[in-house]
Amino acid sequence: MYDIIIIGAGPAGLTSALYALRANKKVLVLEAKNYGGQIINASKVENYPAIESISGFDFATNLYNQVKKLGMEIKYETVIHLKEDKTVTTNKNEYKARAVIIATGSQNRKLNLPNEKDFVGKGVSYCATCDGAFYKGKTVCVNGGGNTALEDALYLSSIANKVYLIHRRDEFRGDERTSNLLKEKGNVEFIFNSNIISLNGKEKLESITIEDNLANKKDIKIDALFIAIGQEPKNEIFSNVVSINSNGYIESDDGVHTKTKGIYVAGDTRVKILRQLTTAVSDGSIAATVAIKEMKKNN
Repeated sequence: MYDIIIIGAGPAGLTSALYALRANKKVLVLEAKNYGGQIINASKVENYPAIESISGFDFATNLYNQVKKLGMEIKYETVIHLKEDKTVTTNKNEYKARAVIIATGSQNRKLNLPNEKDFVGKGVSYCATCDGAFYKGKTVCVNGGGNTALEDALYLSSIANKVYLIHRRDEFRGDERTSNLLKEKGNVEFIFNSNIISLNGKEKLESITIEDNLANKKDIKIDALFIAIGQEPKNEIFSNVVSINSNGYIESDDGVHTKTKGIYVAGDTRVKILRQLTTAVSDGSIAATVAIKEMKKNN
């Protein structure tokens, strides 16, 4: 029996563990893949208070080591079911807790084109900082208009010979400062009001077909496509114990409580205005604090 089981080892989950362990609670963190969540792929984090600049990998690793020193127990298992009585079933074991914090974050959204999956690792990537170095001196494309897309394009502009930045709207949603930096790059070309409708190639990606708002089509030869069109949660396995909105995010009246007593939510996986590193760690600290207070009331 654990005091708190935390599902997810991203910034929200690890921060929850940090607060719970400092309160001397018995904590288990369950993670399906690797610690760090999406932030681990960010080349630079420059909007976190008091840290001028740090790589996402370094931030995540520092947080992980900090919590590990407090005695965090972490198991790399995939959660497949959660019951109202706080029984958590994974692909390997079953665990029981007095409280559960869901901090599963979100995953890269796909274009959902027919052969997209076939080209992953063969010209299609969802992580510029992971795979960008393979395309030094090549022609690449970034698809998206948020902060991740802009940062990816900026990073790739220092590696690739040519960078196309394609966005379906007429202006970017991301940070204006980054957008202005991109405008100064001579090897970056903006393509607005356009969607990628086809991925072309045989054994690897060779070109993409785009279509603008007037239905004009155009083929662009590229060596790699970096897709950065946002995130989406995977909360279906929790639908028996939480309310999920039409976009798949977990609903909570106050940002912490779900509809089931003793089951809490934190981070990007919940309905919220802003999905950033700062709000993830805030959610994690609040979720753990509330869970601990409510456990004391129920003693």
